[in-house]
Amino acid sequence: MGAFLKSWRWALLLAILLAGGLAYAFWPQPQPVDAAHVTRGPMLVGITDDGTTRVRRLSVVSAPISGYVEPITLEPGDAVKAGRMITHMHGPPSAPLDPNSQRQVRAALVAAQASTRGTAAALDQARRDLARAEDLGKRGFLARAQLEAARTRVATTAATLAQGNAEIARLRAQLADPTGNEGPAEVPVRAPASGTVLSVLRQGDAIVTEGTELMTIGNPADIEVVVDLLSRDAVKVQLGAMVQISQWGGDTPLIGTVKRIEPLGRLKVSALGIEEQRVNIIIGFAPEMAGKAARLGHGFQLDATVVLWQAPAVVRVPIGALFRGADGGWRVFVIAAGRAQAQAVTIGHINDEYGEVLAGLAAGQSVVLNPGSLVADGSRVKPR
Repeated sequence: MGAFLKSWRWALLLAILLAGGLAYAFWPQPQPVDAAHVTRGPMLVGITDDGTTRVRRLSVVSAPISGYVEPITLEPGDAVKAGRMITHMHGPPSAPLDPNSQRQVRAALVAAQASTRGTAAALDQARRDLARAEDLGKRGFLARAQLEAARTRVATTAATLAQGNAEIARLRAQLADPTGNEGPAEVPVRAPASGTVLSVLRQGDAIVTEGTELMTIGNPADIEVVVDLLSRDAVKVQLGAMVQISQWGGDTPLIGTVKRIEPLGRLKVSALGIEEQRVNIIIGFAPEMAGKAARLGHGFQLDATVVLWQAPAVVRVPIGALFRGADGGWRVFVIAAGRAQAQAVTIGHINDEYGEVLAGLAAGQSVVLNPGSLVADGSRVKPR
């Protein structure tokens, strides 16, 4: 036997090495997988869509007649006062008014005068309220927001009164000469309200038709956000819900609240040609965001996330680890002792990143991300 081993020792050694190499080559290797940990932390569920800013009170200056409009010297960013002359228009004489039209103009004049008297009374009251508010504010008995609201009421009522007086002047001019003039009519165009010029739609001299927009005026600091959500998403939104505004140009999100949900849905065709019913959600900025929001203007684009649910600390698992089992329930592969073990879990809320774990997992456990067909219950796995 010793002679045999001595004669064949090299052959036996080679056979043993070959057998060991084959065994190593065909021995099952752990499947490399992506892994993540179950964590405890804050979680938020919301609806995100594009939005745009708009001035809450926008005044549009339109051509009162058809004809020639003189060049407008104002530029975007200029401040204007209510009643300031913007430009003059020159047009053909007005057509004669028939008796029925004259009666309609007189009735409109009476209504405008009555409305203006009411507005004038409201302006007097608003000014008295403002005087009392300023007195209380100086003594520290009135919140700054209430004082600003009183000032806004005075400015808004004054602008309404100016518009009413302009309408009365226009109606009186129509009744003054119902048969028309020989020469062209010259009509002054004035600012209907105080504010900042947002856009000038006609800067050079031109011939325009009645109703053509010439200028827009508003307060760029008094803005809100409009987000058009799908109608099936809009019904989930509650008034007063918190909104996180991102992609606006700043480093941190702005915070707002849902102020109004419009009751009318509108048909809109998406970029893919799909017809959708959209509903406008109006969002106001929180008072502490006023400084940052002032950097925005009218028509700026941003992203808005309406918060439907949030919690400061929940057990959460990455949604890439979740898959459906044969019974339709949620499953994950937990990594334990180098093997993947299928585990049933109960999931609550889900967002784009995490699923809320109600039962089945604990914080700190490792799970397989995006398990493929090569991973099964009991498979040997190795995190990458």
